Amino acid sequence: MKKTFLILLCLSLVLAACGGAEEETVEESAVVEEDVETLDSPAVTTAEVLDKITFGFIPSAEQADLQDNIKPLMKVLTDGLGIEVEGFVTSDFSGLLVAMGSGQADIGAFNTLGYVNALNVFPTRIEAIAKVVRYGSGSYHANFWTTDASVCDSPPVIGAFENIDGVPTLILGSETESPDVKALQVGWTFGDDGKIPEVRNIDGVDVTVSPGYACEADLNVLRGEKVLFVEGGSTSGYLYPSLQLKNMGIDYKSDITQVFAGSHDGVISGLYNGDAKFGVTYDDARRTLRKTNPDVGEKVIAIGISAEIPNDVVAVRSDLPEDIKSKIYQILSDYMATDEGAAVMDEIYGWTDVVPADNSEFDVVKQAAEEFGLTTIKSFFNRVDFSARLKFLL
Repeated sequence: MKKTFLILLCLSLVLAACGGAEEETVEESAVVEEDVETLDSPAVTTAEVLDKITFGFIPSAEQADLQDNIKPLMKVLTDGLGIEVEGFVTSDFSGLLVAMGSGQADIGAFNTLGYVNALNVFPTRIEAIAKVVRYGSGSYHANFWTTDASVCDSPPVIGAFENIDGVPTLILGSETESPDVKALQVGWTFGDDGKIPEVRNIDGVDVTVSPGYACEADLNVLRGEKVLFVEGGSTSGYLYPSLQLKNMGIDYKSDITQVFAGSHDGVISGLYNGDAKFGVTYDDARRTLRKTNPDVGEKVIAIGISAEIPNDVVAVRSDLPEDIKSKIYQILSDYMATDEGAAVMDEIYGWTDVVPADNSEFDVVKQAAEEFGLTTIKSFFNRVDFSARLKFLL
């Protein structure tokens, strides 16, 4: 049944890509909804019939690195549930939507836009059991970066941006004091008494990681420039910053040259290596490069942020047994409260806690998706490499 669903989904995407705009939406909705109903029978109703659970992750970092990082979490879930839990990293953001909707994954760590689109495409198949908390905050923002200090209104300083009453505001820090912002900035880690400068052992030598630098700059400097984005399915790595540019009168399609790096660390790495002077990711994705390039915080400079975005979501297949859903939530919550769990989850996505999810919180993301025409399966998949989708499905 799953194979039939996958083949039909592939065909629906191909047909949608070939037709006229209005007919596409009607046809693709009919095909997907019919196949989803077929997949619902028979449903899993008891824990006894589950011999393995699969947990899908979107690529916040290189696939191989993230695949290694999730292994300790999979062991904790396996031990807690008494069922083998296997983790995998999709090649891009939309791969998780396909895996969850087709029943190839039972749990998914979704970015915000991915979850909103999953609800649009598979409304009866997926439900959120948790919203992520990062350092006490249920939201985050996109960050605009540059490696060209000449675009700054004044010389870069140790600091970071925070939305204060809806206004992006530069908050200063120093060599010994972290800027007082929600996101953990590069160059800092947690000690017994709060945030302290981070020292890492690199090739046998203790190296102090450079704190993150920032400056105020007019985002109009992006006009005519190459800008590194994550991919078309990324909330902070594409959707929100593009919408912000549009609202400023900058056409994100014609006034800049879009280049998709495929992951947040790919953007930071591209900037660091000189592939472009500007890029966007979540705040603070520079931390993904600090282990090998401790000066990344000084070389890649923050120049602005987006409006706040609801944090990531942990979603499950709706037909999983209720006791399994509850246990998954509790295991995640308890694990993040441990020293090991805090370290592991920081390396995966920077998660520090989870809270129950409320779908109404994602209305603002749905509105942004509608603005970009990302509310149908065709439009969402058009943002990513279609050949990669077929390879994943087949």
